[in-house]
Amino acid sequence: MLKRRNILAGSLSVLALSSKGAEVQSEQKFRHAVMAWCYKPMKPVNLARAALKVGVRGIEGLPQAAYPAVMAAGMKISMVSGAHSFKEGPCNPEFTDKVRAGLLHGIELAKQVGSKKLITFPGMRFPGMDDEEAAKRCIALWKEVVPAAEKAGITLVLEHLSSRDDSAPMKGHPGCFGDDVDFCFDLVRRVGSPNFKLLFDIYHVSVMNGDLIRRIRDHHELIGHYHTAGNPGRGELDDKQEIQFAPVIAAIEATGYDGWLAHEFIPTWDDPIAALSHAVKVCGG
Repeated sequence: MLKRRNILAGSLSVLALSSKGAEVQSEQKFRHAVMAWCYKPMKPVNLARAALKVGVRGIEGLPQAAYPAVMAAGMKISMVSGAHSFKEGPCNPEFTDKVRAGLLHGIELAKQVGSKKLITFPGMRFPGMDDEEAAKRCIALWKEVVPAAEKAGITLVLEHLSSRDDSAPMKGHPGCFGDDVDFCFDLVRRVGSPNFKLLFDIYHVSVMNGDLIRRIRDHHELIGHYHTAGNPGRGELDDKQEIQFAPVIAAIEATGYDGWLAHEFIPTWDDPIAALSHAVKVCGG
């Protein structure tokens, strides 16, 4: 088993280097990425090939087993996921050991595939939970693993989720802890590491807090990654939703951000790749 893991690690490292050139050759205002889970049942490698044709250079939210194929196709892994689920976070002591092990493994995997970001979540509320004690558990666990991230050059990004929309799975997460983005910014401050930042999901923040541009301007130094989707519905970035993406994207650009902008909307158009191409253009293509 160890030999097999070493071979996989070696192949991923080679793929990380070989896919680097594709990113350099196509400089954009932002580095656009696609969230693979939104395009199920399309295979990640087929999504990667199609997305590359419309200016997308990164992919995330896919099974780790699919990394070699999408990297061989020329994609970068914009963010590693799967260290732990949003349902099993460090706010709940039941999952402390599992989250710790998952994040430490995720840091090593991110290093192997050439990704600089690893996602984390606070978790879900549970009966009898005390908010401040839950926050302290989260902070303690993240402080425990962040030195490994610092050493590896990886940034953990804490995703703020929304809890209001219960109309369909993944449009909202009722019962999630940390559904107030200002509280999540405070968690980032309390961890106190340049390798621990917020994943600012424009859709989730719009649903729960709004005031997108002011929050981006005021807190941009705490933000390490962005996601997009239209509100309401978590659909395309079109005229059927309320977020004015042009000024929001201009505000992000004004902060000097040059990282990944990952599109995490659930396609409703007949041609989902056309919807992705539209999102790239809306966000400065």
